[in-house]
Amino acid sequence: MITKYITKTLLISSAVFFLAGCSPDTVGEGNGLTQPSVDASFTVTKTSENHYHLKAVNDNYVNFINSQWNVDYDGFINGKNEMDIFLPDAGTYVVQRNTVGIGGQVGGTASNTIVVPTSDPVAGNIIQGGRFDTPAEVAKWTIHPISPTKAQWVIANGKATIVASGGNQQAFYQAVNVVAGQKYSIDMVASSGTALENTWFEVYVVNSLPAPGNDISGTVYRNINTWDGCGKSAFGGKVSAIGCNSGKNAGVYTATATGTVYLVIKCGGDKVTGLSVDKVEFRKTT
Repeated sequence: MITKYITKTLLISSAVFFLAGCSPDTVGEGNGLTQPSVDASFTVTKTSENHYHLKAVNDNYVNFINSQWNVDYDGFINGKNEMDIFLPDAGTYVVQRNTVGIGGQVGGTASNTIVVPTSDPVAGNIIQGGRFDTPAEVAKWTIHPISPTKAQWVIANGKATIVASGGNQQAFYQAVNVVAGQKYSIDMVASSGTALENTWFEVYVVNSLPAPGNDISGTVYRNINTWDGCGKSAFGGKVSAIGCNSGKNAGVYTATATGTVYLVIKCGGDKVTGLSVDKVEFRKTT
């Protein structure tokens, strides 16, 4: 006959013995923390000019928690099994998808290539040479010296990179033509393999440039600022996603007059060992 009552001491001792004897020490030894392999393949459907629909072939959430999408190496972002993307510029783009499951582990990775034949007539990038891929593209940009001895932008190898120290800063810019009343969206990809220290990265649109050696100031449209909590660890992705709040403008500049303005990218700090910029965008928006 099974005893109806079990003492509290016996119950606790048995539980401790069970936990000690059955729980492995490391992930992947039978404790359910190993993410199984999951098919990450997906289809790409063109829905209209410059617009594409991405859809997972395997959409069974039993095997994973969410999808991560990476468009043109701009950095993975969390998403669902379907996503619509807009590619306003002509070119070849690589889209990647991860299936993410237990403990943030990747269960599968897949990629597709999209070839966009023409740029969107409205939202196409106004900036020239925003990818810094060729000498002709690099030549579209001009360095604005502020404190050149301890802060310097170098534009080469498909990106613009700055090394700065001692609170020094440097900027570079490009002139663009705008139309009064038109709104323009500003963004770019920024990355750093190391944490920044007392660093500011700021993007401006100014009507005129100060003399060389003088600072750039005005409304900030995009930024990465360690005092606001950005850049304190290695990062990479669109500044609109990884940067700090740029205020009410949300990265959108409204032209007050028709004519030439200057898109200026500035950075400085106590320790910047290699912050890089790529894929600079300045686009018309509604």
